[in-house]
Amino acid sequence: MAKIRDAGLIQEEPLVFEKGSKGRKGYSLPRWDVDEADPTRLIPFHLLREELKGFPELSEVEVVRHFTRLSQWNYGVDSGLYPLGSCTMKYNPKVNEEVAKMFACIHPHSPQDLAQGILKVMCELERLLAEITGMDHVSLQPAAGAHGEFTGMLMIKSCLKNRGERRTKVLVPDTAHGTNPSSLSLASFQI
Repeated sequence: MAKIRDAGLIQEEPLVFEKGSKGRKGYSLPRWDVDEADPTRLIPFHLLREELKGFPELSEVEVVRHFTRLSQWNYGVDSGLYPLGSCTMKYNPKVNEEVAKMFACIHPHSPQDLAQGILKVMCELERLLAEITGMDHVSLQPAAGAHGEFTGMLMIKSCLKNRGERRTKVLVPDTAHGTNPSSLSLASFQI
C-alpha cells in the first residue's frame, strides 16, 4: 500500500494496480447489433496487440474516486502557505494563469495558417515587453522559473561580454532557490 506523508498525517491509498477485481471494467459498450468479428482475420498479425498483463480491472467509479483522492493530496497555493521555491506559483493572479495557458494550447506542429492569431499575440507581447524593459528583444521561450533564471544569467553574461567587462562572481544568499547556484554554474559564473 502506498503511503503519502502530508502535514504530519499518513494518507493511505492502494496503488491502482493493487485495487479492483477480475472482470471489472471502467466502460460499458452498447449492445452489438452485428456479429462479433475475429480480429486476426481483419488486422495484420504484426499490428495486433497482445493482452495487457497486470492491467488493473476497476469500475469507472473506482477509477474516478482513486484519482480524485490522490488529486486532493496535491499541495498548492490555493490550499495553504507555499514555502520557498515556489515564487512563480505564489504571486500570479488566476487571470494571468488563464492568459498563459493560451500559449501552451497551440501544438508545435499546428499548420501555419491556423497559428497566425496566437503568433500575432506572442509577437505583440514580445514587442511590449521589450519596450517596457528597454531591451532590443525578449524571448517567450523560457518555460519555467529556473529556465527563465538561466536564460537571464546567459543574457547578463552576454551583455557583460559585449561591454568588455569581465565579471565572474555573483552573490547568492543562503535562502535562495537551489536553482540559483545551478544556473550560475551552468552560465560559467562563480557563486
